[in-house]
Amino acid sequence: MPDTIKGDKDFENIPSIHAKCLRINLNENIYGTFAEIGAGQETVRNFFRAGGASGTIAKTMSAYDKDFSDAIYGVEADGRYVTEPRLKRMLEHETKLIEERIHRDKHPDKIFFTYANTVTTIDFAKKYKGHGWVGIRFQTAPDEDYSEIILHVRFKENDARLQQITLGTLGVNLIYGAFYKHDQPRKLLRYLYDHLHKDQIEIDTINFSGPRFATVDNRLMSLQLIKNGMTEAIIFGPDGNNILPARILYKKNILALRGSFRPVTKVNIDMYETAHRLFMQENKVDPDRSISIFEITLSNLRAEGEIDERDFMDRAELLCSLGHTVLISNFQEYYKLVEYFSNYTKNRIGLAMGVNNLVDVFDEKYYRHLSGGILEAFGKLFYKDLKVYLYPMRTSKNDYITSENLKVHPRMKELYKFFKYNGKLVDIEDYNDDVLDIFSREVLRMIEAGESGWEQMLPEGISEMIKKEGLFNCSEKALQS
Repeated sequence: MPDTIKGDKDFENIPSIHAKCLRINLNENIYGTFAEIGAGQETVRNFFRAGGASGTIAKTMSAYDKDFSDAIYGVEADGRYVTEPRLKRMLEHETKLIEERIHRDKHPDKIFFTYANTVTTIDFAKKYKGHGWVGIRFQTAPDEDYSEIILHVRFKENDARLQQITLGTLGVNLIYGAFYKHDQPRKLLRYLYDHLHKDQIEIDTINFSGPRFATVDNRLMSLQLIKNGMTEAIIFGPDGNNILPARILYKKNILALRGSFRPVTKVNIDMYETAHRLFMQENKVDPDRSISIFEITLSNLRAEGEIDERDFMDRAELLCSLGHTVLISNFQEYYKLVEYFSNYTKNRIGLAMGVNNLVDVFDEKYYRHLSGGILEAFGKLFYKDLKVYLYPMRTSKNDYITSENLKVHPRMKELYKFFKYNGKLVDIEDYNDDVLDIFSREVLRMIEAGESGWEQMLPEGISEMIKKEGLFNCSEKALQS
């Protein structure tokens, strides 16, 4: 098998899976365990086939039976097996064993690793395509503490055998990247897709930890997942840590608020709070099975054609500091956001939006790429159990635009009436009139210009964070005020 794939410039000079395995096998110091549950021992098979595996593989196993798995790794509190806690138990257990059984005095130069995965592939009915957790715990020096890479994948192929092959390729890429690309985590992330296509597998969560990744910000690495097309959305919680979407969205009632949040203002919070009250009053909404999401689309994170990562950090930190869950997506259109949520829940979904956003929803230009145009988009949007909570816009001292007097294109009038009078649109009426004239873009201009007065337009504590950390190009004049 050739060491590189030739003929395609996208793959030129990328080591083959065989070459990656052989390079690791021929490194006399790399030594470790493979523990793979669910899809068979697909990763380690590549290392056996490459040759020289005796110098790399201390043990390989698959505790396929659940009772055996529980006996080895313990019983999970939720009784599940394809979870992050199960993967971490596997990594911890196998690392402890290799440390106990391979003595350092006999092998002073060995650097240990444990690779593990716990997955479920597509079912016989082909209704659920499957998913899994994959991780590696490894050293780069014998006396070094372990570093760790853990990721969650969702399979896209419709054949279990193909999914197994894909998992094996991903596993080799992860192990190779851990040892030879750990000093370049962004490249390591891209290299996970060597010899794979994004139509085969999706990586929707990744976390780096340990001494080799002490300076890695996992939120920015998650942003790279979207930037590289590896997933369409990532979520992190108020603590700033990445969250598996399924963990918090599964079978939930979801209220989403989209915005630029540059920065988050009192009007954003008022829109959220008033919509949230209406959402919780719905008969179909169980408050104990509900979650609120602040969403920023990728298009709002671009500056001069590239993602402005500092800008992303500023917005995320401010929203998280207020105790909110943040979703970064690649969905320009609302119907794609609703479709995404619908992958995890059939329960009520709510969208809180301002008048200008609703006008855009009824603009045909956003749907020209669809064969069915705006009707196809609206079918996807409103066919679900969805309600839109409309926040008013003030046009003069006593005049407001609501769903009652909102103007859409003449061709859209009947469509608008249909959805309004079928109860899909709900006006927010208990809004705070004092904040309606606050606009993020004006606040941002004032911050950058060093003007005073913008502090009062933001939620409590936000202006202090902006000044303390110099967010949004906060000027020296503002810092001194």
